[in-house]
Amino acid sequence: MNLLSNPAWLKRHEYPFDSVDQVPQSVFDEINARLDQRLSSKPVVSIMVIAYNEEVNILRSISSLSYLETSIPFEIVTVNNNSKDRTQDTIDKLHVKKFFQPIQGCGPARQMGQEMATGKYMLLADADCLYPANWLNEMMKKLDQPGVVCVYGRYSFIANTQLPRWQLTIHETLKDIVAEFRQFKRPYLNAYGISMGYLREAGLKAGYMMHNRTWGEDGRICFDMMPYGRVVPMKTSSARVWTGPRTLMKDGTLWQALGKRVKKEVNRAVSYLTPLAPHDTKTSED
Repeated sequence: MNLLSNPAWLKRHEYPFDSVDQVPQSVFDEINARLDQRLSSKPVVSIMVIAYNEEVNILRSISSLSYLETSIPFEIVTVNNNSKDRTQDTIDKLHVKKFFQPIQGCGPARQMGQEMATGKYMLLADADCLYPANWLNEMMKKLDQPGVVCVYGRYSFIANTQLPRWQLTIHETLKDIVAEFRQFKRPYLNAYGISMGYLREAGLKAGYMMHNRTWGEDGRICFDMMPYGRVVPMKTSSARVWTGPRTLMKDGTLWQALGKRVKKEVNRAVSYLTPLAPHDTKTSED
């Protein structure tokens, strides 16, 4: 984990654009040239990227995926989840598989993505996140182990002038400690679409919820896949995914967000010691 600064490789994806119209064709050409070298028509891994109103962010995300260093054949499957901006225009200029899901919600979008994918394994990537070059390999080291059905990775926040890296590191360290406790009996609570992978066959059996929720569809499908195998973490520090702090800042300042999360985790701490009984995750509230 970077304690004092953002990793240097993030800079290559800091495109200073506010709309797809501002993006020079040369940027698309450079990204597509890398994609053409890396993407396979016979993939073992399908990387799914769903997007809702991520017109420029998805360019940055796929740019980072175009730098993946791996010998494992992979494809990138994008799903535009009924965006109201020009996300589709950005996707159309990239050499990736592309689909449109008019049913609003991460669940319906991801369900379409896994149905349209052709790889044995699925890796989930978010349209507003950046992925290090070793991410695919490190995820597959865990997912390809006998008896493993699902893997989840860790993530960090990109520091800015208002949020220095050392403050974000405190938040991330506490978050990782909580994840260790969850892993014993409730590992699905650590499974986020920002960095998650699973056996596609198991994912198709479990299925995503087909109605709109603001959160939780990734953990729910992970829970439903647990009868088919183990859920394990990928903790390689250099393979952490990086994202902006916009979701963190919905709760106000960093310290307000941290206080809210600490209180929530303390109240739930005892529940982490026992497994959750099987139930219908598609309709339940937990």
